[in-house]
Amino acid sequence: MHIKSLLKNNPLIVITGPTASGKTRVSIELSKYLDIEIISADSRQIYKYLDIGTAKPTKEELALVKHYFIDLINPDEYFSAGLFGLQAKKIALEILKRNKIPIVVGGSGLYIKALCEGLFKEEKNISYINQKEIFKKIYINKSKEELYYQLLQVDPDSAKKYQDKNPRRLMRALEFYHVYGYPISIAQKNNLEPAIFNTMYFGINIERNILYEKINKRCEKMWEDGLINETEKILKMGYSPYLNSLNTVGYKEAIAYLDGKLKQSEALSLMKQNTRHYAKRQLTWFKKNENIVWLEGSYQEIATKIARTKLI
Repeated sequence: MHIKSLLKNNPLIVITGPTASGKTRVSIELSKYLDIEIISADSRQIYKYLDIGTAKPTKEELALVKHYFIDLINPDEYFSAGLFGLQAKKIALEILKRNKIPIVVGGSGLYIKALCEGLFKEEKNISYINQKEIFKKIYINKSKEELYYQLLQVDPDSAKKYQDKNPRRLMRALEFYHVYGYPISIAQKNNLEPAIFNTMYFGINIERNILYEKINKRCEKMWEDGLINETEKILKMGYSPYLNSLNTVGYKEAIAYLDGKLKQSEALSLMKQNTRHYAKRQLTWFKKNENIVWLEGSYQEIATKIARTKLI
């Protein structure tokens, strides 16, 4: 059965892959074959004013296909994967009602998971917030090894999942356990929102050395296109350099340069390195999803393959 005849079954196409792999280009090419609207699953493109450093679609690309979650909020406003999942689900269903196909495009794995699989619902009442702050003070000065050992005692499943010993994740899992009295891993297993879409996952596969070359060239182009000026303008608007939106690859190196902590060549070199590391983390995340069909070729070839795909 061809994808065009599956609108009644809530089809959803995901185009993902590491940064600089060409996801946007593929999605625009796909619009030549299918009547689509695009849901951006990029946790940084949602912010206004952060244009160059987030590699947002161009004005021409935005004019060709309707996009969502681009320039949605100000740099100091809160947003999360959970909010994305709720809002994107509603938008995807509205796109389907218009007899178009929703295409999720981006490299933010948790955003994609929130929409396509659902995230467990975590109660956020005043009591929870107060208790969370108490336990945060208890754990804030502990090393990641201590945090990991304590989590291993109360929630071995989560400990196994967080073997990279990310302090923020370890603390969150410990806080959840002490506030609710049971492991966060159990909550995640038993309180997932049901998936309502017939999702097809496609990943853009590029040889590592070619990907890294593309990343380096993209960083150089961002620098040439005015990333420093863009960052300076955002800061002059009154936004703090410590905002989560600016504590990301590209902007944090630009801020370090503006603060005189790095020379221009050092900042650009560090930006390239951090972007490559980010791409590696993205690939590690996506490789865990066995449903992703990895495609190679030109943007046109990949788009054609997706358009011709039939659901099993």
